[in-house]
Amino acid sequence: MSEKFLTTPYGRVWYDVRGSGRAGIPLLIAHGGPGIGHDYLESLSELSSERPVIFYDQLGSGRSAAADDPAFWTIDYYISELAALIRELKLEKVHLLGQSWGAFLVCAYWLQLKTPAVKSLILSSPCLSAPRWHEDQCACLKQMPQELQEIILRAEAEHDYASPEYHQAMDIYYHRHVCRMDPWPEVLVRSLDGLNLNQYLYMWGASEFTVTGTLKDEDLSPRLAEINIPVLLTCGEFDEAVPATVADFSRLIPGAVMRVFAGASHLHHLEKPEQFNSELRAFLRQVEKLH
Repeated sequence: MSEKFLTTPYGRVWYDVRGSGRAGIPLLIAHGGPGIGHDYLESLSELSSERPVIFYDQLGSGRSAAADDPAFWTIDYYISELAALIRELKLEKVHLLGQSWGAFLVCAYWLQLKTPAVKSLILSSPCLSAPRWHEDQCACLKQMPQELQEIILRAEAEHDYASPEYHQAMDIYYHRHVCRMDPWPEVLVRSLDGLNLNQYLYMWGASEFTVTGTLKDEDLSPRLAEINIPVLLTCGEFDEAVPATVADFSRLIPGAVMRVFAGASHLHHLEKPEQFNSELRAFLRQVEKLH
């Protein structure tokens, strides 16, 4: 392990390189959220047996500086932060993996800079269109028992998120569509305990169903056809990033491949770690045959 910090104008960004002596092209991982640290992605460190695996906490999240300053809570800042980290590590070749909001980030980074250093994108449970995500969550909500729907919708309408009934209803939703493991693994609990709620509220909103933050109108769909490097999209059968939507994204990206993990949800890399890592290893090896 090689834990270090990258200095930015807004504070220090934590990162960790594992398997630094390995010969494969490094894999750099962007976590979801916004506002949740990398810990829940720790199972991907298994890939460090053949390549460097780089974790980092976006500013405001996890072990990075957590000052509540909306000045840096922007897509442009997080693109520049990712670019600065790649420069800091002198990565002449790199694979980028983004999970959930992290998938939006790595796509936005590539579309803005189109750097030849990036050899592939892995988009895990991708949120690439905030409006489409909101539609999908509303559709998932309608699949729940009517009583639970009413509890959630009433709380959303009244901005009352403190009631035990609301938390119980949301817990059922999360165990269906976010992580179906019982109990939730310690790495996930650790990430959630460190959630920067102010950042989540500012950029996203009060919940998965109430998208009022700065990301609410963001949609990369019209530009996905520009991506001309190998792309792997993954999702779970019961994912918040619903398979039909991920399939639509996949069809927009030339040559993209997609994998759906049966019985799993948003955190299918935790629910099906051996299968996920196996698929990822195979994809990366195939890409590297071209380089």
